Amino acid sequence: MTPIKTLLGATTALILATPVLAADRDLIVLDWAGFDIPELVAGYVEAHGDAPVYSLFGDDDEAFQKVASGFHADIGHPCSQMVSKYRDAGLIEPWDVSRIPAYDKIADRFKNSPIFADDTGVWFIPTDYAYTALAYNPETVPAEDVQSLDVFKNPKYAGRISLPDNADDIWSLAYLATGVSDWSDVTEEQFEAAAQWLRDVHPNVVAYWADPAELTQLMAGGQVQVAWSWNDGVALMQADNYPIAFNRQTTEGAASFFCGYVNFKDGPGSEDKAYDFMNAWLEPQSAQVLVDNIGYAHTNDEGMAMVSDEDLKAAYLDPVDTTLLAQTPIDNRMRDRMVQTFEEIKAGF
Repeated sequence: MTPIKTLLGATTALILATPVLAADRDLIVLDWAGFDIPELVAGYVEAHGDAPVYSLFGDDDEAFQKVASGFHADIGHPCSQMVSKYRDAGLIEPWDVSRIPAYDKIADRFKNSPIFADDTGVWFIPTDYAYTALAYNPETVPAEDVQSLDVFKNPKYAGRISLPDNADDIWSLAYLATGVSDWSDVTEEQFEAAAQWLRDVHPNVVAYWADPAELTQLMAGGQVQVAWSWNDGVALMQADNYPIAFNRQTTEGAASFFCGYVNFKDGPGSEDKAYDFMNAWLEPQSAQVLVDNIGYAHTNDEGMAMVSDEDLKAAYLDPVDTTLLAQTPIDNRMRDRMVQTFEEIKAGF
């Protein structure tokens, strides 16, 4: 298996400000840092002679603000819970899936939402997914301490814990820890319980990580012993022989998330090339590239069937029998409340 690519360690501000230029300026792709891999869209490169222009981001909410503030791209790569926000803001338009033959190859479990597809069209093309779960240093943290998400409240690890600095991942943890595995319709009591759990944990947190590269540095240097982590960062550290383990089967469970592409209104580039890009991304052979370089799984099950069990296990993408909170779309007012409450908690309120 090819070692997983190290994601960019630049700050989010620098990432958002710096497009990665390519010769083919007829297509501008707003994408996550690390996804500017020509092999992922090999058919596009073969047809057009180069990869598109990429403008890279490190956080879903900041990417949205960038587009809402007037940045013009042709297509973008949000995670599923952001699609309704782009729709409600009038920033995207439906895809014509008759021009994307491989759309039918995407597993139905990723398409089953009226936010993604309704009688007005298909608004979101799911492409990739992964997991968020409990990472820890097995040399310093005994296995019995990490069988439950209560470890984050354990005073034994005060100042040795890191949590993600984004609302979706942090609330997936808080809801799971307080007994909620479906965040699509939470009660006021469930929201307040999750918020209080985050307040209780906050004093134990030494740092909120923004990307896997940052978490890798924290754990590799020994500063952090326990973290809520994406699977790709764990696999990256293991490939570099750092002591780290990943528990997707705590008593409370783990989280899963998936992302894909939206079609921006009034994009400055070629609409035809946008469809060429999507068709190349969805080719089965892209699955191995995605697993090897990003550590994520492909929504095309035919492509994933071509990836060896060994590679899937090494990336923590093999099937897991546990409670999973799926980070699916939620009401925008609730998500805005989650963002605001998390910012207040980080500020000590």
